[in-house]
Amino acid sequence: MLAVVRMSWWRHRLPGAALVALVLVLLDPQVAHAEPGVPVPPNGLLTDRGRGDVSDADRDFVTKVRLAGLWEIPAGRMAQQKSDDPRIRSIGSDIAAQHVKLDQLVREAAKKLDVPLPDEPNEDQQGWLAEMRDADGTDFDQVYIDRLRAAHGKIFPAIATIRASTRNDTVRKLAQRTNQFVMTHMTLLESSGIVDFAGLPTAPPPAAAGGTANAAQLRPASNSTTPSVAGAPMLTIVLVALASVAVTAFTVRYLMRDPRRRYRRQRTRSYDY
Repeated sequence: MLAVVRMSWWRHRLPGAALVALVLVLLDPQVAHAEPGVPVPPNGLLTDRGRGDVSDADRDFVTKVRLAGLWEIPAGRMAQQKSDDPRIRSIGSDIAAQHVKLDQLVREAAKKLDVPLPDEPNEDQQGWLAEMRDADGTDFDQVYIDRLRAAHGKIFPAIATIRASTRNDTVRKLAQRTNQFVMTHMTLLESSGIVDFAGLPTAPPPAAAGGTANAAQLRPASNSTTPSVAGAPMLTIVLVALASVAVTAFTVRYLMRDPRRRYRRQRTRSYDY
């Protein structure tokens, strides 16, 4: 009887629980794709009031986000039409649709910050689109993937700089959101399996990236020919050794003196006055 009651309770409660889970996923689609233990940035905790100084770097960043959508949306649509690979067509569809949303976000931010936005891609981006129009089949696939992956890799560190340094809360939130779009797009592009990683720019060496030289680089070169041991000049070592010998000899001599002789000397001195 108890088992029947429990089964009846689950039968009535389960549809409601499933409905709640479905609503949560619809409200926040990222919940369905979040990896266990990997946090999703809580964008809702950031303010977006247009408060704080807007730097030239902030304005340039907003402009670049707009420019990205102006060429990646048509590029994604071309991928859907020109590629014979269903994976490439799916990647193009997803990136184009997501850039439509990002473009809406950047236009709202620009309006709030009074930042003018371009209406067409720049010269380089127009050249990439022309290159895609002239390509077909697998050639198109390679051009599309390589051009977009290189562009995302270039703006990726710039987003991090703005996100970490901006004084304006609207730019900060836009940078965080843009970062999530860019990471998603890089992952989608790499899922094609044809990214030419060897052709991507290499990271600068640590010294150049950090802006500081190590101790060996900062130490001036020595032209002296003075012999040394473990980096110390030989003359210094000899002087230290002689001083040590002298101190040791004096100490031993003092300790080994005849106490009776010292006592007689003290008695003689006591009668002098």
